[in-house]
Amino acid sequence: MAVVFNCRIQFQRAQPNDDGYTSAPVWTGTADDNHGAPVRAERTDISDGERWRASEVAAHVTTRFIVMRSTFTAGITPKDRIVSGDVTFEIVGIKGVERNQMIEITAAARSDQA
Repeated sequence: MAVVFNCRIQFQRAQPNDDGYTSAPVWTGTADDNHGAPVRAERTDISDGERWRASEVAAHVTTRFIVMRSTFTAGITPKDRIVSGDVTFEIVGIKGVERNQMIEITAAARSDQA
């Protein structure tokens, strides 16, 4: 499997928010959400489509990212998200590939909000 690293992605992690009653992660939408430095990745869009729900049309895209395994990337979880270009992706699944030398991340985004 020849991997071509064709983009840089930024992982993001929600900031903890404790109001004294509950503690819940919050996305600030700023650089404060950035988790680590940008990482080189291979990006492949694997499907797209539209969904109709409650009189709303939502376009979505599913993308596969492959990154080199490191201590940092091994700590990425589905609670994190990915920013590639101007699109923010929610992580759907993570698995090891190529004898666990790389990590494959499947992520989804609403392409009508980019």
